[in-house]
Amino acid sequence: MNQQPVHPAPDAPADASAAPLRVFILDDHEVVRRGVRDLLEAEEDIEVVGEAGDARQALARVPAVRPQVAVLDVRLGGTGGPEGDHEGIVVCRELRARMPELACLMLTSFDDDEALFDAIMAGAAGYVLKQIDGSALVQAIRTVAAGQSMLDPRTATRVMERLRDPGRGQAAEAETSELGLLSPREREVLDLIGEGLTNRQIADRLFLSEKTVKNRVSAILSKLGVGRRVQAAMVVERLKGPRPRA
Repeated sequence: MNQQPVHPAPDAPADASAAPLRVFILDDHEVVRRGVRDLLEAEEDIEVVGEAGDARQALARVPAVRPQVAVLDVRLGGTGGPEGDHEGIVVCRELRARMPELACLMLTSFDDDEALFDAIMAGAAGYVLKQIDGSALVQAIRTVAAGQSMLDPRTATRVMERLRDPGRGQAAEAETSELGLLSPREREVLDLIGEGLTNRQIADRLFLSEKTVKNRVSAILSKLGVGRRVQAAMVVERLKGPRPRA
């Protein structure tokens, strides 16, 4: 299954003077780790700074080598962790809590809606299947390293449908409480984030400086307990509730 980013980063020749993109690999299969490493090390602008075969190793090694992108296997079978075969998502959540600047790209063999939703809410910047072409995987890594989301349109639609599930009433109630921490101006900014506007567009709409908007977005993410704009947008979408049928 080939996947393309919603906003693909333009291809550009590598700048020989620029520092290479630092990547860490977590997968419990050595053959997969070696294959991904070989693929990435063939790129002049990418450096694999470490790898791990289980969650414990990853949580110890990633903060030490400070990668910009962590490619994490969703299912770490055989680790015996409390999250079973979705322990890679726990690694994503814990690494993002320690290193908010880290972009996590989830890699999996299974098209699993629950894992997809949990990964995005854990702060993952993207979610791709292992059937992805090698060149597309490299592009996905560059995309999330640039701060963009790596979700194809079909995947994004599934996430939105999951968020509109009326059975998630308790989660929505908790988020409503968190929204009470926001000032009226922060609520305005959050609504515009939900519409997909950039900081510059929000600044123009509200007659604010772009720096002021950036500071308010940071405050909103902190108060909501999320690490990415896409997660804040999901909060807005969920609180709208299910859309009426035409």
